[in-house]
Amino acid sequence: MIIDFHCHILPPSFSGRHIELAKLDATYATLFPEARSNAATAESLLEAMDDSGVTLSVAMGFGWHDEEVAREVNNYLIQAVKRFPERLVGFCSVNPAWGNERVRAEIERCAASGLKGIGELHPDCQGFDITDCAEMAPMMELAHDLELPVLIHTSEPVGHQYPGKGKTTPDRVYALIRNFPGNTIICAHWGGGLPFYGLMPEVPAELANVYFDTAVSPFLYKPDIFNVASRAIGADKILFATDYPLIQHRRLIGQLEESCLDSSSKAAIFGGNGAKLLRLDMDKQETSAQGG
Repeated sequence: MIIDFHCHILPPSFSGRHIELAKLDATYATLFPEARSNAATAESLLEAMDDSGVTLSVAMGFGWHDEEVAREVNNYLIQAVKRFPERLVGFCSVNPAWGNERVRAEIERCAASGLKGIGELHPDCQGFDITDCAEMAPMMELAHDLELPVLIHTSEPVGHQYPGKGKTTPDRVYALIRNFPGNTIICAHWGGGLPFYGLMPEVPAELANVYFDTAVSPFLYKPDIFNVASRAIGADKILFATDYPLIQHRRLIGQLEESCLDSSSKAAIFGGNGAKLLRLDMDKQETSAQGG
């Protein structure tokens, strides 16, 4: 049973609008410095899932800076989830820098329309400070009240650069986690290395409601990351995720399958942890994925 907890799909309405979107949205301009020809849609994601045996995907846009761009993508995600309710779960994009009322209104609208989380947030591109408790509180408190997990882009303080890497490093993510201990927080891209600090005696308790996804793992770490991170924080804290279409499913599936983890740990990472987090009936999901 495989749940891909981090995929990106974009509306077909984005096609042919690269220059316009780059001017409108700082995140788009940062992540897509050149016209994007391989953007995924709901249909192409489902085709890739079927080809690789993926049961369910969490689909999202990016941390859009511009409110209208975010709303356009959120609307597409709402439609996609309604069309494929047994295969897709949608997360909405908001930007705390918009102001409390506009953020609240968009989260409530998206949640009422069936989206199940918030993300992916990109603090550097969106222009907000995740360590600022006052700035983050309205969004995080509403997410807590609505039981919406929050997925945030994270990055490593060392290593190679890449578009959108930013400076959302483990120390800054840890501040967010400590400021909002009751929220379910998903740190994308292995938390920028935060799991390694799970070996410190005081850290595991702070990570009680925190998960780490494996998005774009082959671009960041050697395959042994699955074994090392599982020893540091436990396999129950890891969510299988590709960052599709940046990473194809089979590549990451192979790395996890070839790890030294036991079968129960692999099963938890592949889908068990995600199913619990999303409160899914996986027997029903499996039946739907197999065509009833």
